[in-house]
Amino acid sequence: MFAVIKTGGKQYRVAANDLLKIEKVEGQVGDIVEIGHVLAHGEGENVTFGAPFVDGALVTAEVVEQGKNRTVIAFKKRRRQNSRRKIGHRQLLTTVRIAEILLDGAKPTKKAAAKTEAKAAPKKEAKAEAAPKEAEAKATETAAPLFKAPKGEPDDLTVIKGIGPVAAGQLNEQGITTFAQIAKLSDKDVAKIDEHMPFSADQITDWREQAKELAKK
Repeated sequence: MFAVIKTGGKQYRVAANDLLKIEKVEGQVGDIVEIGHVLAHGEGENVTFGAPFVDGALVTAEVVEQGKNRTVIAFKKRRRQNSRRKIGHRQLLTTVRIAEILLDGAKPTKKAAAKTEAKAAPKKEAKAEAAPKEAEAKATETAAPLFKAPKGEPDDLTVIKGIGPVAAGQLNEQGITTFAQIAKLSDKDVAKIDEHMPFSADQITDWREQAKELAKK
């Protein structure tokens, strides 16, 4: 049996155990997600089409991985206008494995995979006490900003082409507040932002070049 589903504005022909990448859906690895937009289903030459969706049809899938697609670059330039703009985009993707194709309002039978917890068998009580402290330290590091904001008044980062109000707020939350700070970002810093924030290395590099000029003023 196969089904044609719609998710993330795209259509896919799927069957049980198919592995595919779709635009990001919420869920952790091992979770079962439901896709209710079934456009058609069938087996062999017998195909049922929806109008636009098939009533009572449902496709369930197991989340295998959460990740990102490759960076797509959009470059725009106006001749003789000294105007150019380079923007990168990395689409968030979810890899799923199709679990079941359900018809006539049938309920899913597969449930989320049980989360395996690492069971440590410490030989000493001291190690057992140290584990919660290490976990707290890691949680603190995760919540901490990526950079330390410099003293003084912050700059209006939206002056840089490609940084809107939302992006400026995200940068400020991570301790990036001035043109001079962006201008001094190292390649290692650029890679760190690329890894932890929804901005590509090409975007950040472009912002860095613009910030160097702005920091001189």
